[in-house]
Amino acid sequence: MKKVIKFAKKYYIFVFSLLAVFYSEIVLRVFTCKNFFDPAVIYIFLFSAVVSAAWGFFVSFFPEKAARAVYITLLAITFVNYAVQVVYHLFFGKYLIFFSIFNGGADQVIADGLVESTLSAVVKGFPAILLLSVPFVSFLVWGRKKIKLVKKSKNFCVLGLLGSALAAALVVGIIHLVPASHNIYTSAFDNNISVKSFGLVNTQIRDFKYNILGFPQNNNLEDEPADPEPEKEIEYNVMDIDFEKLIENGEDDSLITLDKYFAAQKPTAKNDMTGKYEGYNLIMITAEGFSPYAVDKTLTPTLYKMCQNGITFDNFYTPIWDVSTSDGEYVNCTGLIPKSGVWSMYLSGENYMPFCLGNQFKKLGVSTRYAFHNHNYAFYHRDISHPNMGYKYLGIGNGLENQIKKVWPESDLELMQATTKMYTSADRFCTYYMTVSGHLEYNRLGNSMAYKNWDAVKDMAASETVKAYYACQIEFDKALEKLLGDLEAAGKADNTLIAIAPDHYPYGLEDDKTDRKYRYFEELKGDTIETNFELYKSIFIVYSPSMTRGQRVKKYCSNLDILPTLSNMLGLEYDSRLIIGKDIFSDSESLVIMSDRSWITERGKYNANTEEFTPHSGYENKDNTEYTGNMNAVVRNKFKISAMMLENDYYAHVFEKE
Repeated sequence: MKKVIKFAKKYYIFVFSLLAVFYSEIVLRVFTCKNFFDPAVIYIFLFSAVVSAAWGFFVSFFPEKAARAVYITLLAITFVNYAVQVVYHLFFGKYLIFFSIFNGGADQVIADGLVESTLSAVVKGFPAILLLSVPFVSFLVWGRKKIKLVKKSKNFCVLGLLGSALAAALVVGIIHLVPASHNIYTSAFDNNISVKSFGLVNTQIRDFKYNILGFPQNNNLEDEPADPEPEKEIEYNVMDIDFEKLIENGEDDSLITLDKYFAAQKPTAKNDMTGKYEGYNLIMITAEGFSPYAVDKTLTPTLYKMCQNGITFDNFYTPIWDVSTSDGEYVNCTGLIPKSGVWSMYLSGENYMPFCLGNQFKKLGVSTRYAFHNHNYAFYHRDISHPNMGYKYLGIGNGLENQIKKVWPESDLELMQATTKMYTSADRFCTYYMTVSGHLEYNRLGNSMAYKNWDAVKDMAASETVKAYYACQIEFDKALEKLLGDLEAAGKADNTLIAIAPDHYPYGLEDDKTDRKYRYFEELKGDTIETNFELYKSIFIVYSPSMTRGQRVKKYCSNLDILPTLSNMLGLEYDSRLIIGKDIFSDSESLVIMSDRSWITERGKYNANTEEFTPHSGYENKDNTEYTGNMNAVVRNKFKISAMMLENDYYAHVFEKE
């Protein structure tokens, strides 16, 4: 015991640093993952050892007084770093990535008046912040004076350098020996999966490296079952693309890989829904934080009517991606998987995006094409991405600032009141909305919509959080009522198709103060909720007042499938091979892809975290081993292909920016 104490005193900086970083990781994990007992804790401990050894090596170059100041600074930075991650996760349900920092994410929060909501998240996360301050405060109060910080010797420097290198080599070696960890570590980088699997230290090192040096390029796709050749007598949603010529004349390896991949894909066949709504106007809405459990006959009667009389999809999923709302929009509008670690929607603003619905209507000669948002028009750089999708884009700051009151969150009803007359007088139009009334936080103090509609929910037998959530969705329902009324008044109701889907599940309902993180979801649903798949079960409504009765679709699908499904229903020309999602009404195999590489098909559900496949009824007695392996390859390839399309402006390569 004496030797241990002697070692700890001699190499105090290593021991204290290891405990400080590992402790901070555990606090972050407890408050954001709710999953302490996990093999990831081993990796987190080893990565913490890497940091502690590196710190020892670094401070050894300074005289003792300067070394103390440097070390205190490192502890302070660590405290702020982990505290910011906790607060950000409470607000957005995700971890902060360097791309957001480099592209003014913090400035947007301040400029958009979200400081009050951020302060609310700080208050909510105060217990975690208090715990995270322990290493910094304890060193200032106790360790700074009583323990000699630096042992002046060459051995100290060498120990720090070798210790850091050995710890790093050990942990990476272990990761590559464990198949599940190896798959996550070597797959396309996902910030949120990485934090849960390896901790914040490793994730931020990789995230910073990728943002500075570029994300790793690996164009080698996994072997997957070949699609059958399209049958000649069947009509498909395809365009005349000469892939052989593109491959033959190709000089870029990435583009050649993409050409070969898409040339081998089977297109989706046209079907009974193809062109059924040809000639209709389109209004597409990405509804902030919307949930199927918000549809209520009494509280949200317009949504209830649309679900009863329109087309609803009973097994529709909306996974949450790296950049929550922005990535949700990207999936809804493009049918592509977002690239992790960046703002895919923003980066696509520099690319040619012919299949986005605004651009498809533009190709038809429709001149009235608008996109609207009732918050800061430049948030997530929508002023770059949305015009590129073929819309004239208006938000608060470039056209709607005088019509919509600047509160948090802003009113969806006011959004409709300010905009419907801009397009309903046109012969034909295509309109896109990104709403905001459904945004967190769900309470009367931090949410103006919850306060505005509180009288409608105050007598509910529910928690204040769930009441507030319903109150926010009431505002969205009022907006839809206004929209339908204005369409009717303009004589455009019966030839307008309205499509509604959320950007993500309402993660603002998560409770990080107790062990029952999803208790508000369970209260909203009225039952327990499974968190690997069911948490992301969502809603997609396609409605027109001309529809005489409701239609229920049972096929497994997700928001990746929205773009090709609407394109098919409207009779638009598109190539189904070039979109990751598929027309839901086609005979293609169903596939729901989660951000962690889990998936659902007609045959069953695969949990990538546990590497377990759970067959659906009727498939229990089949040998699913080969099927699971094939589908894993298919899913991983789709992630890689989507990232390559974004990076290489693939549509411009195929169509030469028509």
